[in-house]
Amino acid sequence: MSTPRRPDSPGERRERPAAPQQRRTGERPRGAGAQPPKAAAKPPGAARSAGAAKPAAKRPAPAKRPAAAKRPGGRPPARPQPRRLKLADPKRRLRVVTVALAVVFSVFAGRLVQIQLVDSSALAADASTYRYVEVTLPATRGSITTADGVALATTVDAYDITADPTMFAPKALHIPDGPEQAADLLAPILNMPRDKVIAKLRTPNTQGITLAPRQSPQTRNQIMDLRTALTKKVDTKTCRAQKLQAAKPVSQGGRSSIDDACANPLEGIFSAETSSRVYPADGLASNLVGFVNSEGTGAGGLELQYQKQLAGQAGHRTSAVSGNQPIPTGGGTTEQDAVPGSDVRLTINQDIQWAAQRAITDQVSTAGASSGYVIVQDVKSGQVLAMATSPGFNPNDLSTASADQLGNPALQDAYEPGSTAKLMTMAAVLDTGSASWDSHVTVPGTLQRADRVFHDDVDHDTWYLTLAGVLAKSSNIGTIEAAEHLGKDQQQSNQILGGYLQKFGIGQPSGLGFPGETRGILANPADWKGSQQYTIPFGQGLSVNALQATSVFSTIANGGVRVAPSLLAGVTGPDGRFTPAAPPAQTRVVKPETAKTLGEMLESVVTDEQGTGNAAQIPGYRVAGKTGTANRVDPKTGKYNGYTASFIGFAPADAPRVTVSCVIQNPVNGHFGGQLCGPVFKQVMEFTLKTLQVPPSSSPPPNLPVDWKP
Repeated sequence: MSTPRRPDSPGERRERPAAPQQRRTGERPRGAGAQPPKAAAKPPGAARSAGAAKPAAKRPAPAKRPAAAKRPGGRPPARPQPRRLKLADPKRRLRVVTVALAVVFSVFAGRLVQIQLVDSSALAADASTYRYVEVTLPATRGSITTADGVALATTVDAYDITADPTMFAPKALHIPDGPEQAADLLAPILNMPRDKVIAKLRTPNTQGITLAPRQSPQTRNQIMDLRTALTKKVDTKTCRAQKLQAAKPVSQGGRSSIDDACANPLEGIFSAETSSRVYPADGLASNLVGFVNSEGTGAGGLELQYQKQLAGQAGHRTSAVSGNQPIPTGGGTTEQDAVPGSDVRLTINQDIQWAAQRAITDQVSTAGASSGYVIVQDVKSGQVLAMATSPGFNPNDLSTASADQLGNPALQDAYEPGSTAKLMTMAAVLDTGSASWDSHVTVPGTLQRADRVFHDDVDHDTWYLTLAGVLAKSSNIGTIEAAEHLGKDQQQSNQILGGYLQKFGIGQPSGLGFPGETRGILANPADWKGSQQYTIPFGQGLSVNALQATSVFSTIANGGVRVAPSLLAGVTGPDGRFTPAAPPAQTRVVKPETAKTLGEMLESVVTDEQGTGNAAQIPGYRVAGKTGTANRVDPKTGKYNGYTASFIGFAPADAPRVTVSCVIQNPVNGHFGGQLCGPVFKQVMEFTLKTLQVPPSSSPPPNLPVDWKP
C-alpha cells in the first residue's frame, strides 16, 4: 500500500483519507468513549508488505480503499464526527449539577436549622420589631359641664401644623429665601410673629417640627388650600423645566436657582390630626375649672383633680408596615379601641356663676383691691352654685395670665376672717347656755387682757348692749366678754370654744379635694397663750379659706347641721350612664333652737339702724348676715398690712335657701366689710333668689333689741 505524500506546493491538492464506512440504519452512534470499529479486510498483497520494515518516526498511512469499496450510487462520503468536549458529556454534566445543587441545599438546610432552632427567639423578636408598628389611639378627654350641662371645658378636633425644615433649604426649594416667603404667608394665618416662623423653618438637623400646635380645622384648611393652590400654580412646563435644570450641577448646564414664580414655599408644610382642649365660656369659672398642659393633661383646678375620670384610657393598634406604610395583614394584628373619658358634671349654675363673677370683678376694680372672691352655696344640699374670683384668666390663652392668677384663691388663700367668726363664738355661748340673746353685756371703750389693750373699730364710751347687740354692732370687746363665760376659767373657755370651731370645720379639710386647697390654721386650744386666746373669739389669730367661712353660715341656716360642701354633681361614663356623686357627710354642730336664735340675731346686723350690714338689705326678703373687717397678713412678709373686707349671709332668713359670701383682699378705696362687700352680697343674692324662683319672705323680721338702759 502506497503512502500519501505531502503536497509539493500550496496549489497542489492534498489527498483526503478514505471516509469511514457509512453506519447502517439503526446503528448506535459512537460516542467519544465507544469502541473503535473492526479493521476492514486486507486487500491482496498486504501480507507481503507486512514484514517490510517501517520508519520509526512515521505513522503508516491508511491504505487506499479498492475501487470495489466505493459507495454505491456516487453518494458523497460522510463528514467525520468532531471529538466531544468533556463537559458536553450528558452524564458528566448531570453529575456536576447534582453536586452543585446538593451543596446549595446543604447551605439552605443549615441556615434553616439556625433560624428555626438556634436563633428563633431573637429573630422572631427582631422580625416583630421591624414588621409591626404599635400606634397609640388617644382617648377623647371628657367634658366639664355646669349643673345644666353647659360645657365649661371640652375637647374638639384640631390639627398640628407641621413642617420639614430640610424642604426649605435652598438646595431643596431652589430659592434662597424659602423660609421668609413661607413666613409671609403663614404668620398672618397662624397669628404668629414672622421672625418666629422663620426661626422654626430654619431649625437644623431635623425633618419634622411642630410649627403651630392644635389649630382649628378652619385654620388648617386655609393653609392646606393655599398650599394646594400654589402647587397647581407652579405645575407648568416652564417651571418643570427649571426644576430639572436646577437639579443638575451648574458645571453641567444646570442652574443655581429657579424663578420665584416657579417655587412653592409651602411645599414643606403639612398637618397632623390631633385634638384641642377648649373652654367655650372663656374665663367663666376658670379659676375653678383649671387648665391642661401642652400634652393635654390636667395641670390645675378640676382638670387636675379629675384627671383620671376625664382622661379615659388610650387604645392601641398593631399593624404591619412596609416602606413605612401600613399594609393589610391577617393573624397577629391586634387593635384595642380607646375608651373615652367621662364627663364631669358640676353643681355650678352657669347664670349664677356669671352674675357672681361680674359683681366681684367690678367691685375689686372699684375698690382698687388685689383680689376678691364670691361663693354661693345651697343651704340644704351643701352644693356650691358659684365660685367666682377676680382677677381671673382665660384658659384658652394662658400666655396672658400671670402665675398667681392661675390658682383659685377662694380655696387656696388662707385669711383671718375677722368679725364673721364672731358667729361661731356666739353659737358656742348660746349652745352651752352661757348666755341668751338678750343677756346684758356692758362694753367699755377699752379692755385690758394679757399684754394688750383691746378696742372696737370705732371709739366709744361704755355701751350697754344685749348679746344680739354685741353681734349687730360687731363689738370685739363684747365678744371677748361673752367668750370668757364659756368655762369656769380661761383655759376651759378656750377648750370649749376650740371644740366648736373644729365642729364648724375650721382647720379641717373641706372635703372637696381641690388641688392646693388650704385647710386654714387653728392652733390647739391648749396652746392659746397671751393675747391670742382673746383675739380668736373675734376672728384674729386663726385663718380660714372662703369656703370654710361660707359653710359656717350655711350650717346655721340649715338648723345647726353642717353639710359638707360639694362641687361634683356626678359623672357620665362612656356608656352614657350618669352616676351621681355620693351624698355629702352631715354633722350636727349646734341645737336647732340655737341656730334659730342665731339667725334672728344675724338679721339685726342687716335690719337694725345700728347694724353694720344695712347695705345688704334686699326688698321683699329677710336677710341674715355678718360683716367682717380684719387686718390682713401679708403673705410675703408675714406681718399685718392692709385689710380683708367681707360679708357673709343667707336668705330668706325665715326659710333659708342660699348662702352668699364676699371677700375682698387689700382694698385701697375703703376697707369695711359692710361698705365693700354688702353691695356685692345684695347683687348676687338678689339675682340668685330670682334665678331659683325663691318666693319672698311672708313675715317681717323679729327686730331683736340691741341695747338696754342701765
